[in-house]
Formats: sequence, structure tokens, C-alpha cells
Amino acid sequence: MSYYADVILPLNIENLLTYSLSEEMRHQCQIGSRVAVPLGKKKLYTAVVVNIHQNQPLHYEAKPVKEVLDHYPILSINQLKLFKWVKKYYLSSFGLILKACLPNALLIQSETLLQLNDKISYKKQNLSDDEYLLLEAVEKHTQIKMSDAQKILGKTSGLKVANKLISRDLISIDRHIRRKYKPKLKTYIRINKTYETTENLKTLLNNLGRAHKQKEVVLHYFKLMGKSTKPLSKQNFKSQIDASDSVLNSLIDKGVFEEFSIQQDRIKNSKITTANHFSLSTPQREVFETIKSHFNSDDVVLFKGVTSSGKTEIYLKLIKEYLEKQQQILYLLPEIALTTQLIQRIKSQFADKVFVYHSKYSANERVEIYRHVLNADSGQIIVGTRSSIFLPFKNLKLVIVDESHENSYKQYDPSPRYHARDTAVVLASIHRAKVLMGSATPSLESFYNVKEGKFKYVELNKRFGDVKPPVIKTIDLKDKYKRKKMKGHFSDTLVERITETLSKGKQIIVFQNRRGYSPIIECLTCGHSPQCPHCDVSLTLHKTNNTLRCHYCGYRMAVQNKCLSCGSQDLSSMGFGTEQIEHEAKDLFPKANVKRIDLDTTRGKYDFENLIAGFENLEIDILIGTQMLTKGLDFRNVDLVAVMHADGLFNFPNFRAFEKSYQLLTQVAGRAGRTKTQGEVLIQTFQPQHRVIQDVITENYTNLYEQEMAQRLHFHYPPYYRIIKLVFKSKDYNRLNEAADWMGIYLKQIFSKNILGPEFPGIARIRNKYIKHIIVKIPPEQSITKTKSYLIKGIERYKAVSKFKSVRLNVDVDPYT
Repeated sequence: MSYYADVILPLNIENLLTYSLSEEMRHQCQIGSRVAVPLGKKKLYTAVVVNIHQNQPLHYEAKPVKEVLDHYPILSINQLKLFKWVKKYYLSSFGLILKACLPNALLIQSETLLQLNDKISYKKQNLSDDEYLLLEAVEKHTQIKMSDAQKILGKTSGLKVANKLISRDLISIDRHIRRKYKPKLKTYIRINKTYETTENLKTLLNNLGRAHKQKEVVLHYFKLMGKSTKPLSKQNFKSQIDASDSVLNSLIDKGVFEEFSIQQDRIKNSKITTANHFSLSTPQREVFETIKSHFNSDDVVLFKGVTSSGKTEIYLKLIKEYLEKQQQILYLLPEIALTTQLIQRIKSQFADKVFVYHSKYSANERVEIYRHVLNADSGQIIVGTRSSIFLPFKNLKLVIVDESHENSYKQYDPSPRYHARDTAVVLASIHRAKVLMGSATPSLESFYNVKEGKFKYVELNKRFGDVKPPVIKTIDLKDKYKRKKMKGHFSDTLVERITETLSKGKQIIVFQNRRGYSPIIECLTCGHSPQCPHCDVSLTLHKTNNTLRCHYCGYRMAVQNKCLSCGSQDLSSMGFGTEQIEHEAKDLFPKANVKRIDLDTTRGKYDFENLIAGFENLEIDILIGTQMLTKGLDFRNVDLVAVMHADGLFNFPNFRAFEKSYQLLTQVAGRAGRTKTQGEVLIQTFQPQHRVIQDVITENYTNLYEQEMAQRLHFHYPPYYRIIKLVFKSKDYNRLNEAADWMGIYLKQIFSKNILGPEFPGIARIRNKYIKHIIVKIPPEQSITKTKSYLIKGIERYKAVSKFKSVRLNVDVDPYT
């Protein structure tokens, strides 16, 4: 009886592939297990079994599964259900969803090894120089990887020469599967069982004769083991004995001591809680009870709480109740930046029940967390960024989406281009769990869902402990520049207030949503500005290492003293970023400790954590940063927040610009005055009467919502109209235009209207690839499912045109850009 397995490969392949299973493998394999399967002539890949049956594929001969890697499911049935929804809704492929789900270390891959054929002597053959070179390398190292052969002879030549030698039977191929996950092993030491008796021990000590150091080591071992029955690690033992490594190794070689290894967890959670008891204020208690009441009848609740209202305490109280029922909780955060403070608070309450999952963890650490979630028999809290929605939950009953308005929940590249906030609702539905979305500034889409009755709503408008909200004031830059009241990019009012705040021993946050020193360097003679050779953007000046950098592709060059066009030395920088603000602040406030927090200063695993800890411990007086500073961080000693240039937020070519500006300004303002002392927020702007700034000052979210929704309805934007964006990329400019025009004509023939483009975006070339967009707007009365089916048919026909194969087409459903 023949058996077959349908599998998902971690590749951008639309369909499942079918492989044959032997009788033995059929009993080893389960749905959700990993298997190693061949693809093409030379490679083995990890695949995950999604179906086992007896139906032979119609159009090709099924290749055999090479190896069953797991005898238990590593993907759950609920994960596969989520895969199907993500594929259908976001028009992705199973393979790319699998890559997003499984930690990279679990996706094994093949390495082709070249080895000599011992039966034939290559030295007697008529060979070229390249063939001799490769054969000598194989002989020297016994076997080498195909990738190394390509390094020796060149990418194309290596493959060509190797194939010739294989065809002549001079070398053979051995395809080994490389497993990326390596368990962490700790070496321990123990006495040989022979010497555990007193009599044999005396014999051993006599046999050691004059080897006094070895005798001392043996006696010290028994002394330590008399105090504890725990295994003794080799490292700890070595640190406690006054002897060299050679003494201990000699005893191991003689068989006196034995070495053994125990697998260690890389993720170490404390089992001690430091603050088990916490109580809610009366307003918090009312909100908490309302949320629980809503959960009795509905699955999704939107929680709008002003900054510093104590939303996290309510989350923790809710988590405690679910943990007592031995259930799993997923706590979603938009960025790694938020995890530092929050994890400390959660671990202080729930200790070893907390697991953290994000991209700053190593591949092996992510595997161990994945397995902890997979094998969970009791309650757990998983704190993670957007990718944690794909973890293998068994008993998930609560999903908290903190800062649910954040754009970081949207995955842009690579596919699947999902939005974690929306996907979390589907995940919870699959597990029959509840979803709590929290934010001080909810997205307009979420608030619209409340109005439509899809979500329940609860609001908390008071800061915890009756702390007063910060006083928000504007500084008119037009007037300040006119009256020459500016010191660099700091107005005299701002300098005065920072000086006063520092004199009180309080801290200051300075917000500028652009990194680098200056975004543009311009020649005042000819107007030339250095441009990235690979992208249609100007190079940003970074004075720290005296370079000009592209923030899109990473290209960099040294700062030039002369104009590259006319040779003039009359160069000027235009605009400013966090680096320039840092330089100016250090000059204006020489006694203050000034630090900067942005992408350039937080590239290391612990850089962000160290900066935040330094600010919390009052080691830093002025912290300058980008929007990293706006995301829910709690600083108790901050009295002043300064926004350096608010206008850059409004004047952005995006229909969400005003919504995002309101959210950013409100969030950064919320970092001020989180204790009894009322904080102050100063916003420098050329447009102090701008309606968004006025809404921020008056905390009038309702006015922002009504005005923005009227605009969205008039111009056919979400949430009234749904959007699908098609992105075309190619190095060939003419081929790109031809491909985009072809798809544009196809779509306009079907939908006739609500198709925008094809058009070039604001930045029309990145990494030497030209870009064109087509926007498909879907009216409320039009079927989304049918629209997607027509779109899929169009993409299939598009891919069948051979000349368009060099043009990459990406589909982005609900683009939040």
C-alpha cells in the first residue's frame, strides 16, 4: 500500500508538493512533522507535512521523503488554520508563511559535499588546470562543500568544473543535511564508579604516588560532593582547585574522572516574584470589570486609555486571572523597544511563566522558546513582536495587543505582508480566545469598528493617582527665526525651559523623528547634492563617523570637502536629525549628560536596554531620540518633553499623515509628568494653529476622528474602501513600464474605475531597482473575495508572459503606508 504526504516547503511556491512515504516513515510521520525532501537535482529542504493520503499525484512522479525529522507535530492544527487564512487574505504562499512561522534554525538545508572516488587515480587523467586545482583541494580536505569549490574557481566555473569531474566519476557527491539548531551543552565531571568505595579510593591514592597535585584534586572533589549532591560542572570545579588544566585532564585520561554533558536552556527565567500583590484604583477597577463583562458576550474589546492612566496594571490583573486557570496569554508589542521595561514589570509579577520572543534573540534562543510554547502543559505569558502570532499555542485564551495603533504591526517585506493586529483577531477566533486592544490613540479603523458594532469599547480618561496631564504649549518658529531668537535649532524659550528643568534635577526628552546629522548636503555654487548611486534619494550626513549614508540601501561614502560637480568648497547642510540635535545640546548644556537613542545607537542586542536603564537610573539628563521614545516607556523623572520640528510630521505625502502625527505627538507628550509634578510639553512649529496640534493640546480625539473620516469617505480611502497595492520592481526601466501597463490595462478592463496608476512612487528607485505602483480601491458594495480572485487570475496570466519574468510583482493587501 502506497502512502503520500502533501508538504509545505519554505519557498515561494504556490501549491503544496506531494512526496511518497515508505511504510516505516508512514508510522513515524504525523501531520505537522518536519521531513527532509529533495527538490530539483541537488538540494534537500525542510518541509512540513500537512496531509497524509494514498492518492498519487496526477502530473508528476512523487519523489520519496528522505528523512522524518520529527516524530511529533512541530506545527499544530490551529497554526495550519491560521496559515490558510493568511494565504487567502494577504495573497501570500504557504512557503513564505512557514518561513515567517518557524525559527530559522529549524529550517535545515542541504550542503553538497564533493569527495574523491578512491577507485580512480585522477593524477593519470588528462585534466585542465582548474580540474587539477579542484581535485587537489578535495584530496587535501577529504571532502569540500560545493560552495567552497565555487569560491576557489568562481561562481560559474566551480559548478561547471565540478559537474565535469562528476560525469567522469573522478569525484562523487554526498548530500548531507545541515541542522542549524545546536543545543547548548554544559560539561560536568564525576568520579569513576570504581573509586566510589573507600578501599578502591585508598588504592587510587597510593597508585598516584608522588603526583601530589592529582591527589589534592581527587580529595577536593570528594570534599565538594560531601556538601552537595548536585552535579558538579567542570568549569566550577576548575575554578575551585589550585591546579592547572593539565592536572585535571590527566586524571580524565587515566579514567579517574569521567566527563558528561547536560543540555542547558539558553532562556533562563527567575522563579522568584518580587511583587505579587498589586491593586487597582477605582477608575481602573471599573474599567477592569467592564472589560470582563464585555468578554462574556464579545471577543474583541478596544481599550482607549490616556497616557499614564495605568493600562499595564489592568493588563497584568487580567493576565493573573487567566494564568490561574492555567491558560496561555499572548502579549503583543509593536517593537522590541517596548520590551525592555515591560518585561521587567511582567517578570516581577509572574517570574518563570514569562517567555519573550523577538528578532534580537539568537536563532537557537528562538528555537528553545518555540519549543517551550509547543510543549506547554500549563499557563504561560508570551511577550513578543508581530511574528509571535505564529507560535504553536495549545491553550491560548487571551491576546493583548498593546499600542494597537502602531504601524510596526504591519509586515512590509518579505511576504507575508500581514498586519499583526488584524491577524491576532483571527488567531483568537481560531483558539476561541479574547482580544484586548489597548492604546491612548487608537487607529481610525479600530474606532470605526467600534462604531459599526464589531468591537466593544471601554475608556479610561484619568491618569493614575490623579496625576495632571502635561501642559502642552507651542513655540512659533516663524516668529523666533524672524526675531533671531534661535540657537541652532533650539529656540530661546526651549533653552530657558531646559536650563530650568536641569537645575531642578529633572530629566528632558527631545523628540526629532529623523536620524543622522543632516539629510541634505548642498553646494551653494551649483546646487548639487550628493545622491545615492543605487537609490533616488540624497545621502544623509552622519558626523559621528564622517560619512554620507543612504538609509534605504546602506551605501556610504566619506564626506567630501569639495562639490563633486563643480569643485566648489562652499557646501551647506540642510535639515537636521537626531545627531545634529545631540551636538547642539552638548554645546548648549555642557554640564548635562546628553545621549541619543535611534537606529544608529541601538544596533547591538543590549544597546537599547542599556540606554533605557541609564535614563531610568538618572545617569542621563537629556535623551534625544526618534519615535522609539514615543512607544509606551515609563520614566518617572521626566518633567519636560520637547518636539523639535512638528511640521515634518504633517507635510508627508500620505493619507494617514494627520492621524499618525496626532498619535506621535500625543504619545511623546505622554512621557512627561508621570508623577505628582505636572509635566510640560513644548512643540516647535511653523504652524502653531494647525488643527492636529490644536487637537493634541485639547486632547480632542473625537474632532480628529470626525474630520479625518469625512476626508477618507470623500477620497475613497480606508476604512470605507479597502486597498490592495501592486508593487512592480525591475532593473530594466522599459520592461518595468511595459509590465505595469499590461497589468493596469487588465485591471481597468474588469473594474473600469477605482484603479490608480501605474505610477512611480515618491522614491522611484531603490537598490538599483525601479518601482511602480498600482492601487486597487475596493468600494463597500464590491465583493473583496471576487476582487481577489480576479486579481489572482490576472497575476497568473502576467506570470505566463515570459518577458515579464525579470519584473518582480509584490501584492500588499491593506497597505498601512
